[in-house]
Amino acid sequence: MNTTKMAKNSKIYVAGHTGLVGSSIVRCLKKYGYKKIITRTHDELDLTNQIDVYNFFLVEKPEYVIIAAAKVGGIKANYTNPAQFIYDNLMIETNIIKAAHDIGVKKLLFLGSTCIYPKDSPQPIKEESLLTGPLEKTNEAYAIAKIAGIKLCSTFKQQYNDNFISCMPTNLYGSNDNFDYETSHVLPAMIRKIHDAKKNKEPKVILWGSGTPLREFLHVDDLADACIFLMNNYNDIQHINVGSGEEISIRNLAFLIKDIVGYDGNIVFDKNMPDGVARKLSDITKINQLGWKSKISLKEGVIETYKWFLSNERNEK
Repeated sequence: MNTTKMAKNSKIYVAGHTGLVGSSIVRCLKKYGYKKIITRTHDELDLTNQIDVYNFFLVEKPEYVIIAAAKVGGIKANYTNPAQFIYDNLMIETNIIKAAHDIGVKKLLFLGSTCIYPKDSPQPIKEESLLTGPLEKTNEAYAIAKIAGIKLCSTFKQQYNDNFISCMPTNLYGSNDNFDYETSHVLPAMIRKIHDAKKNKEPKVILWGSGTPLREFLHVDDLADACIFLMNNYNDIQHINVGSGEEISIRNLAFLIKDIVGYDGNIVFDKNMPDGVARKLSDITKINQLGWKSKISLKEGVIETYKWFLSNERNEK
């Protein structure tokens, strides 16, 4: 099993480089001086097609692989298209991991999500909580696909000594995020909603729930930094959490965004609408003990994300 650090001239394949996570990983690799970054758009390579993926690996022969490609979406998308979410994600990870094994990739990192954990996990959520209880129904199909990816990595390591590792990031946000009303997650959705209210001079913004649930957020550039750190410093069979270790109530997040956007109206919480789980915080003791900690504060990250949104607003639906 290869445990050496990635050389600056190593061939590194980033799957999913156009998305929120993948684009940040590519930026971070370039910042650290990595020269040979391999990417393919969906039009160039369909990751759900096993033959195409295998042939791509045979031709390119990447030494290192980071799987940031996935079919993702919010609660509505997950709940209404479960078959698509489980199938596409299973195919993507299975095809890449098997091809990486077959050509002898030195190391692979699979990115999952903290939604893999049981809905009633003790807080903060430790890595050991995996498969200790039922999943949240609304994103069960996605979570099961991600759990399968974790198990693919650990079993290939166990049986073949492949250096395939997995990390589980918490709620992400940042440049290149999705701000669409129908499919975005809570933080970008809130930025969009409050920004539109300011632009349209609306007197109030109505948000779902009581505002009391606590959530942890990690800027995507911090995750990218963590991915490169793990590629160079982590080789264990167990997956590892990546987060900020800090949480904020939905209410306080709304008022933070309100201040950053410069909205003068009122924030109103509709308590007749669902809250979701009361708290969701990942235990990041393990990665902190290895020597990695997040650097971007939530306020700093939201300011940067809002600036990116403003410069790309014309592309938003």
